[in-house]
Amino acid sequence: MQGDIVSGVLLPLILAFIMFSLGLGLTPADFRRILAQPRALLVGMVCHFVLLPLACYFLLRLTGIQGVFAVGFMILAACPTGSTSNLLTYLARGDVALALSFTAVASVLTIFTLPLVVTWSLAHFLGASRAVDVPVGLMMGQVALVLGLPVGLGMWARGVRPAWAQRFEPRATRIATVLFVLIVVLAVVKNWALLVENFATLTPFALVLNLSMLALGFAMAWAARLPYRQAVTLGIETAVQNAALALVIASSVLKEDAMAIPGAVYGVLMYAGGLLFALLMRRLGRASAPEAVHAA
Repeated sequence: MQGDIVSGVLLPLILAFIMFSLGLGLTPADFRRILAQPRALLVGMVCHFVLLPLACYFLLRLTGIQGVFAVGFMILAACPTGSTSNLLTYLARGDVALALSFTAVASVLTIFTLPLVVTWSLAHFLGASRAVDVPVGLMMGQVALVLGLPVGLGMWARGVRPAWAQRFEPRATRIATVLFVLIVVLAVVKNWALLVENFATLTPFALVLNLSMLALGFAMAWAARLPYRQAVTLGIETAVQNAALALVIASSVLKEDAMAIPGAVYGVLMYAGGLLFALLMRRLGRASAPEAVHAA
């Protein structure tokens, strides 16, 4: 009974508050701004929605991870970028406006892309019978409910009471961070024996996926001749996932707690990898591109 309350009520509510806190920092101008720089948006979309799931799949094939853990990692790879990416972008002296805009756009697009990836992953790794149990339309509605609606309410609150929203946003972000840690702790405690048994396999995979996508996102943006600050931003946006959503999809939607373990492991490691990347890019930006630092 307690597990049902955690999976069915607590996790979605926590994710909704996390997305509400993101909405408090957004305005319609953020969406218009990203359309004014379509090259950065397109490169980011390719990295996040194409290269990340493909890289995750091929790494799974390479390492031989199968079953529910493979599905769990694919769910994670199909999630939008996490709100933490905005903080890491700020620490790296990246393009914060681009980070905010990309996070918002990615959250909207995920409503349509995530159910497709999840359905395919279930069929591929667990057999066609599992795919039938997941109506794509229903999952789209659930994802929209826990992503789009809270973000919209946050933006509405900022538009109606901008002074309150600007005062409350920093506090909401801190609360959201604590709540995310709570989600991870709950997932780990609930599946402790399973995590310990597979720790040696899942942890290296999550670390390699995180670090490789940080590097690949930056490299793709650099190859597309985007400014240094935008390249740093897209590196972060490619690798920092909304792990809370991955846990909700696994535990609350699919009712498979073991699928939440990859999201929990990655959710912890991406902070370490993202922070290391942010500090490194900040140092390199100062050393080799003083004009970029001045622009920051």
